[in-house]
Amino acid sequence: MNSFRKLLAIVIICMTVIILAANLILILNREGDEGRPYRVEAERIAYDIEQGKQIDLSGYKYITAVKSRDREAVGFFESNSDYLVKEINGELYRFDYTVPENDGMGNALVLLNIIMGAVFLFVIAVLLFIRWKILVPLEKISGLPEELAKGNITVPLKAEKSGFFGRFLWGLDLLRERLEKGRQQDLELQKSNKSLILSLSHDIKTPLGIIELNSKALERGLYENDKQKKDRIAGVINEKCGEIKNYVDQIIKASKEDFLELEVNNAEFYLAEVMDNIKAVYIDKLQLLDIGFKIDEFSDCLIKGDRDRAVEVLQNLLENAVKYGDGKTIEIGFSREENSQLISVSNSGCTLDDAELTHIFDSFWRGSNTGSNSGSGLGLFICKQLMNRMNGDIFAEIHDGKMTVTAVFGLA
Repeated sequence: MNSFRKLLAIVIICMTVIILAANLILILNREGDEGRPYRVEAERIAYDIEQGKQIDLSGYKYITAVKSRDREAVGFFESNSDYLVKEINGELYRFDYTVPENDGMGNALVLLNIIMGAVFLFVIAVLLFIRWKILVPLEKISGLPEELAKGNITVPLKAEKSGFFGRFLWGLDLLRERLEKGRQQDLELQKSNKSLILSLSHDIKTPLGIIELNSKALERGLYENDKQKKDRIAGVINEKCGEIKNYVDQIIKASKEDFLELEVNNAEFYLAEVMDNIKAVYIDKLQLLDIGFKIDEFSDCLIKGDRDRAVEVLQNLLENAVKYGDGKTIEIGFSREENSQLISVSNSGCTLDDAELTHIFDSFWRGSNTGSNSGSGLGLFICKQLMNRMNGDIFAEIHDGKMTVTAVFGLA
């Protein structure tokens, strides 16, 4: 707000200086010869006298009388009206004149001040409106993103009265809800995993104890001459190893369970809506990267699913094509099969081994073609989960060094 106060002070000073300067200029012009028309008329009459012409005052508006006297004439300088004296051809002449009460300059001065005052008040009003309706509310909510990042906002955000930041606050509140929900889910997941690990750890101890006991007996040769008992002990050890393997499988299964919050709002949307979004982002981006980008012709149609999630899937496929392709060409193709709309993203320069195709949709899996590219191995896994939630599918193919990943959407 200190910056605004400085700005307001500067505006007030500047406007005041402008108004004063305009008034001063008009006043000075008014006081100059061009602002005194009677002097102009007197000069014209003086010129006519010098030329010996007859003086006719009927054509003059301000000069009312012209008198000639020598310098010692009594009463020459006495007059009930305003006058000025000029010496013409060695003789003094008195020019009586009148000045109208309002010569037009006064009206101009008043009008100027009214207009400048109105502009001044309007500018001040606009600045004050901006302050109270935008800057003050913005200052109040400026700390919300930081508090939200720290997790300090747990209650719903109040709507801002001015209405200028309604959508912003709505988005922040939605983000707050998702962060809060995600935090609760994380806590529940951590609690569940911790309980599971404690439980399985306890359960593993029993078969491990039995294996340890029997292995020590074998080590000490207690059943060296009793083959039947040795076989029974071997069977027990094998059985307990199976139990341990089962517990380990449970731990692995628990670690692979859905750990992402992927909300999908299934509805209906047009294919063109998704492609407009993709074009808006990737035409310029790929042009800057000097990658050939082609979008095949398609017939618009109504698709089942979540439009935003569909855009997310295609964006993920395009980002992968940029990362793992050779940077030459990327193409989006379209086809129809039965009651489905297929959208394919292809890139040239695929170096992934065919045997690895079956794993590219697994979580945290990264192929041999990743090289120095950073990543978490979750992109295609998320795509797979989203397509499943939209009752669709996704698959990948490699042909002639070209990688093609196809998303399958149901038609409405």
